[in-house]
Amino acid sequence: MTRFSRLLGLRRPVVQGPFGSGLSSVDLTVAVAEAGAVGSFGANHLDAEGITALVADLTSRTDGVVNVNLWVPLPGEADVRVDADEVAGFVAPLRPFYDALGVAVPDGPPPAAPRYDDQIVALLAAAPRVISFVFGVPDAEVVAEAHRRGVVVLATATTVEEAVVLDQAGVDVIVASGSDAGGHRGAFLRPVEESLVGTLSLVPQVVDAVAAPVVAAGGITDARQVRAAFALGAEGVQIGSGFLATHESAVPDVHKDALTTAPGRHCTVLTSAFSGRLARGVPNRVTRALADPAVPRAPYPAQSALTAPLRRAAAAAGDREHASLWSGQSAPLGRRTGAVDYLERLDADLAAAAP
Repeated sequence: MTRFSRLLGLRRPVVQGPFGSGLSSVDLTVAVAEAGAVGSFGANHLDAEGITALVADLTSRTDGVVNVNLWVPLPGEADVRVDADEVAGFVAPLRPFYDALGVAVPDGPPPAAPRYDDQIVALLAAAPRVISFVFGVPDAEVVAEAHRRGVVVLATATTVEEAVVLDQAGVDVIVASGSDAGGHRGAFLRPVEESLVGTLSLVPQVVDAVAAPVVAAGGITDARQVRAAFALGAEGVQIGSGFLATHESAVPDVHKDALTTAPGRHCTVLTSAFSGRLARGVPNRVTRALADPAVPRAPYPAQSALTAPLRRAAAAAGDREHASLWSGQSAPLGRRTGAVDYLERLDADLAAAAP
């Protein structure tokens, strides 16, 4: 038992990573929560009504601990607008990919993303057991209101500096996310390129710097890595790619296949090709073609909206070369299995290695 386990009454000090932009599934969140860990759902793509309905659905299906995650907007991000004249320039590098999949090329401004201010009001009103944040510090009023409603607040740091700021803001648990992690990098105090600290280096430094319990994240897939995280002082672990590959995950089979590629052939890159923000995933035709920073791409969230039809078509076609294949660096240590089976295998491997 750790402070983190006791805080939430967990049987397993494990957080299933919250997958943003529509990659989370209610089935996976519920399965993990029912197994005594923290089941998470990334809700950054949902509007206020969607968040209300999501929490109602989750809490109707499980009494376990569920976590709903939001992205704190970076400065100026809420004001990003792409007009019709700009769209043509941003679409030009993507046109060969649309043509390859037979997808209509967008000819107008992308739709606006849901407003964070509306999202957070709805999330606090719905009051799941846990709310979590990436890309920034939740406002003091948000933390206070969450605590008033009995909601535990998690937030993600990619550097020690970010962790200290989160600790001072009064969040209950800090997720120390090393650069090994898949998906979007959550840096918010400095550019991502200056915030790429590996998990083994980040976790013990954060543990030493903050008072809140620390959950280790990034490149944690099997029992050996779980043991290492606890040896470094973590009180829990967050696992992303390992759960993405499970049967309950919402990602398409082509993505699950990419995650479980045999060791030695699996590599990842940081790319802004799909969303306009740097994220770690398996390289393919799209990431290579847009690797040059000089290639035009829209800022987030406009780039994400422009590539959404492409990503959907690639997933439906099982096309690995045009899909966003978010992946951590240890993904091949996972396997295609059920979420509960995955957790039970971690338990068994940990028990087998115990002195």
